[in-house]
Amino acid sequence: MTGYDTVASASGTTAGGNMAHQRRGRNPKLGGGHASMMSSNINLLNTIVGAGTLAMPAAMSHFGVMLGVLLILWCGLTSAFGLYLQARCARYLDRGTSSFFALSQITYPNAAVVFDAAIAIKCFGVGVSYMIIIGDLMPGVAESFGSADSGLPFLADRRFWITAFFLLFIIPLSFPKRLDSLKYTSMVALLAIGYLIILVVYHFSADEIPNDRDIRIITWEGPVAALSSLPVIIFAYTCHQNMFSILNEIKDNSPASIVGVIGSSIGSAASVYILVAITGYLTFGNDVKGNIVGMYPPSVASTIAKAAIVALVTFSIPLQIHPCRASIDAVLRWRPGSSQRASSVSSTASGNGGGSQPLLPSSSVVASAPSPTLLDSHGAPAAAMSELRFALITSTILVLSYVTALHVSTLDRVLAYVGSTGSTAISFILPGLFYYKISDPDSIYHQRLSKEDDDVDFDDACGRDDGGEDEEEVGGVGDQMAGSGLLAASVASLRSTASGAGSARSSRWRGLRWRRKWRWDLEHLETGLLRKLSLCLSVYGVCVMVVCLGMNAFFAH
Repeated sequence: MTGYDTVASASGTTAGGNMAHQRRGRNPKLGGGHASMMSSNINLLNTIVGAGTLAMPAAMSHFGVMLGVLLILWCGLTSAFGLYLQARCARYLDRGTSSFFALSQITYPNAAVVFDAAIAIKCFGVGVSYMIIIGDLMPGVAESFGSADSGLPFLADRRFWITAFFLLFIIPLSFPKRLDSLKYTSMVALLAIGYLIILVVYHFSADEIPNDRDIRIITWEGPVAALSSLPVIIFAYTCHQNMFSILNEIKDNSPASIVGVIGSSIGSAASVYILVAITGYLTFGNDVKGNIVGMYPPSVASTIAKAAIVALVTFSIPLQIHPCRASIDAVLRWRPGSSQRASSVSSTASGNGGGSQPLLPSSSVVASAPSPTLLDSHGAPAAAMSELRFALITSTILVLSYVTALHVSTLDRVLAYVGSTGSTAISFILPGLFYYKISDPDSIYHQRLSKEDDDVDFDDACGRDDGGEDEEEVGGVGDQMAGSGLLAASVASLRSTASGAGSARSSRWRGLRWRRKWRWDLEHLETGLLRKLSLCLSVYGVCVMVVCLGMNAFFAH
């Protein structure tokens, strides 16, 4: 199958198996990243698991336990498939340059600016909602420590706490250029989620639950109430805005590594959601509210839980600022004629060498290149964001978020619309449309990657043929030497060795063919099947968007 990168051929002395490994592997020196698999897991999981965890018990109260668990698993599966399609799309782009904007330039260039604008709006809205959560919870935390008796009334003012956290935490954490630099703050946020899980499970096991409490196990409240809660679960899995940053920064971007990151992150998030949803719902029944922590009586444990939520959303804000900043920068760089220039460059590249030019040059080509100018995936000069531009865009996002959070006391309806549109588009619609378009057999990008895949298969076949020729040569020599009685024992030994080697080689290739039929890194999936599934994912996303918008517009209270 097509690898994540395409590099120039190795030396002639390299074996076929090693050559295939080099072609399929990523070379971190060619625009690659340095983030470990663990830090990528932590950042992606922290992007997924957020304030939506608190609303899972309330969502399950509308669906019932059985349907709620199935829905949490289904939303996780569809979100994971969207992440996988993003990883497959990244194979068509230069290493380290993957983004929604770069994909849209070579698939739907006229709508590229619209896609990035939608991502920026979604991430901006989530960041603002997190600041509002800080302003809502911190006065209660301060009150539990005796702020009412301290004679300091500003400690009960939500604007004071928003301002304090904005200056002390949000600004310093929003300026690092790489997501990998936030792995330690992401670990703190995950520890906060861990404490919330312990709190919910503890109250479920310690509190006395009435036997006559109304709990839905198989039944549900009804289609209107259930579909109105659907955006909560969909929004809880939204992390696709950071997936390309993860792909650009991860050091080992082999298919197995990427599938491992996606599977472990989505699987961990699904486990957390199911555990919190079931234990929280069984504790309070159908009376559960949207914020599960607010249901518990005042105590030291609940106060710590509120502080943990504040820490969680505080360290999650930079993970929203990062893709928002990148999308705004891409929108500002967009020009109406850029797509035509990209098509011209692509045509020139395909005309030279019949499309055999690799997507990434080898190290020898890079070393001997006369010009240091590099081109990105859509033919434009790969210009990094300057320090001044980086500071201006980041400062603008932060100031607008801060002002909005101060003047808006609740964003329930706004967040519902953002989740219904932005989350659905980023998680389902865009990944499906992008892969369906770029993997078209008539696409020059797909043809180039297919040719490289054929080269790998040809190298593997040459390796097998060489092995067979060696075996025949041993057999021929044995026939010539058979006439000599003195060497009869040696001939029999050679034939036995060759036969054993051939049998072992045949067994090994049968094992490889079996693994090719089913591989846990999903490299066995054919492009045609993936194209059909990606189109189904996009259609599913459109249907979910229409349903969620309709529920929030006409039935939300």
